[in-house]
Amino acid sequence: MPASEKKFLWLSRKLILGTTLGAALIFMVSGVILWGGFNTAMEATNTLTFCISCHEMEENVYQEYKKTIHYYNPSGVRATCPDCHVPRSWIHKLARKIRASNELYHKLTGSVNTPEKFNARRLVLAEKVWQTMKSTDSRECRNCHSMEAMDMASQRQVAAQRHQQAREQGKTCIDCHKGIAHKLPEAFLEKEHERFEREKVPCYDCHSDMARPSPEDDWD
Repeated sequence: MPASEKKFLWLSRKLILGTTLGAALIFMVSGVILWGGFNTAMEATNTLTFCISCHEMEENVYQEYKKTIHYYNPSGVRATCPDCHVPRSWIHKLARKIRASNELYHKLTGSVNTPEKFNARRLVLAEKVWQTMKSTDSRECRNCHSMEAMDMASQRQVAAQRHQQAREQGKTCIDCHKGIAHKLPEAFLEKEHERFEREKVPCYDCHSDMARPSPEDDWD
C-alpha cells in the first residue's frame, strides 16, 4: 500500500473526542479561517473611513466633528468615531455592532437622509448616545482621559472647579461634555439656557470669550 494511502487511513482511524483526526484538523482550519474573516470584517467596520462612508454621517456630524479639538489640536492626537462610540473590549464591541445594525433600517428608509431630517431627529439621536455613555460611566472617554491624571492647576479656574465638583459628586464625563464633538440640538440648548438662568449660573462659565461681568449684571 502506498505511503499516502497509509497516512490517510491513519488520519481517518485516529479518534480525538469522538471524531477522526482528519475531521478535527478540517474543523480547526475552518474555524481559524472563519474567525479570521469575522474579526477582519469587525475591524474594517471600525474605522473613520467606514463610519463616514454614508452621506448621512459625512454631511452632518462629520463636518461638525472636523471643527473640534478631537479632530485638530496642538498635540496632533486625533480621536475618531470608533474611539468615542465603539468599546475596545471584544464582548462590548460585538454588542455595539449588533445594536448598530438598526442604523441599516434608517439608511434604507431614508429617515435621516437630508440635513433637515437629521436635525429634526438630532435631539432623539443625541439623547440615545448620551444615555448609553452615562450607563457605562463614559467608558470610551476614559480610554484617553483620567480624572486622576488631570493637572487641574494648569486648567482654567472654571474648568478646574467643575472637574473637582464632578469628582466629589460622582459625575461622569458626558454629564458636562455633551457638545464636545458635535453640534448640540437647539431644543436641548434652550432647556439648558433656561435652567442656567434659574440657577444664576454665570454666563462666563460657558461663554469663555465673553468679558467677565459683575455677578449683578449676569442675567439682567
